[in-house]
Amino acid sequence: MKTIYSTSIKNRSFLDRYFQFQEKKTSLKTELVASFTTFITMVYIIFVNPKILGDTGMDSQAVFVTTALITGVACMAMGIIAKLPIALAPGMGINAYFAYVLVGSMGLTWQTGMTLIFLGAAGLFLLSVFRLRYWMIANIPFSIRIGVSSGCGLLITLIGLHNAGIIVAEPNTMVKLGNPTSIPFMLGCLSFLLVVILAQRGWNSSILISFIVVTLIGWAIDPNVIYHGVISIPPDISGVVGQLNFQNIFEISLVGIIISVMLINLFESSGTFIAVTDKAGLADENGRYPNQQRSLYVDSTSSALGAAMGTSAVTAYVESASGVAVGGRTGMMAVGVGILFLCSIFLSPLEKMVPLYATTGALTYIGVLMASDLARVKWDDLTESVPAFVCTIMMPFTFTITEGIATGFITFVSMKVFTGKFKELTACTIVMAILFLARYILL
Repeated sequence: MKTIYSTSIKNRSFLDRYFQFQEKKTSLKTELVASFTTFITMVYIIFVNPKILGDTGMDSQAVFVTTALITGVACMAMGIIAKLPIALAPGMGINAYFAYVLVGSMGLTWQTGMTLIFLGAAGLFLLSVFRLRYWMIANIPFSIRIGVSSGCGLLITLIGLHNAGIIVAEPNTMVKLGNPTSIPFMLGCLSFLLVVILAQRGWNSSILISFIVVTLIGWAIDPNVIYHGVISIPPDISGVVGQLNFQNIFEISLVGIIISVMLINLFESSGTFIAVTDKAGLADENGRYPNQQRSLYVDSTSSALGAAMGTSAVTAYVESASGVAVGGRTGMMAVGVGILFLCSIFLSPLEKMVPLYATTGALTYIGVLMASDLARVKWDDLTESVPAFVCTIMMPFTFTITEGIATGFITFVSMKVFTGKFKELTACTIVMAILFLARYILL
């Protein structure tokens, strides 16, 4: 039997042996189909990310290329090193936080803002190296995790609605409904309806289809939407790569931002890893999966590299589950996704054509998905529901993720201490609350 097994191994292709197609009950064809499926469901990021980051003054064409590059490299690294069917790309939420809060609201230069994103990603890398990542996940209250996810979703939704002029500023009431007869308003609403209707009908590429349809309609009726071609040589990216600025970034008011970025990446990527590997049948009952530590190294390193390249922090994408659903089980799926993204760097002319309001559907739909976690809050226990609620509403109302996380931790500890539930607090939670409270006192 040993001889027969050795011969069969020897006769198998390199890819079969390396990714263990037979052991995982899959094939190269199945993995490539899964790669294409995943690519179609998440390719929207190369159009959304440049639009968002372009609002900071960054060259959107260069960001288009670097977004495709870092996504391609990160996916291939995940597939080859960790051998997992998980794709990575610049994270939604962090990019909006960077563009509209750090740069737009706080007035930081985009170079300084991107440096803060880089340091948050570097902190995540250190947590992975010292094996503290899952310890923190286990010790941070569930209600805070829900609040962070839901609050980010509402903030992203607010930005999406603003991009289409559906919600506009109003001095007396703070916000109001925009002009319903304007092209951005109407097509922004259409983009959202297209995404959610197609998603409900099981179309994994609903966001991409929405982009295409709304852009084509905009091309027909909006003079600001101009066709620039499809394929071209990638533009110069030196204007956004390696532009980090480490001057004056360790002020007490900015430390909280670094911690917030680290926590957002911590929750988002860790949850995605567990969800996707479980769907693929690779995780055990405790959430452990093959090559777990390797995957965390790839994830955190890619995140820091993404910030250094000027594309915001990179994270694991839950859209990977679409590839798993059609049979993807190995790292070959991630490698295939990476190759497709690398090929897309030649499509930069299309980025110029996509109007900002075409992103409304994607941003709002992602907000729906993230806010859905609120159903899991223990609403009958105020010591759990109030911190989750505070964390959730403070993000869109203050237009910053940091304040939501800070007030969530402080509220959670206060509720537990003054209602006699001190024993339910962990050292990690207490320390985080003290750090955020000190930030407010020392401002």
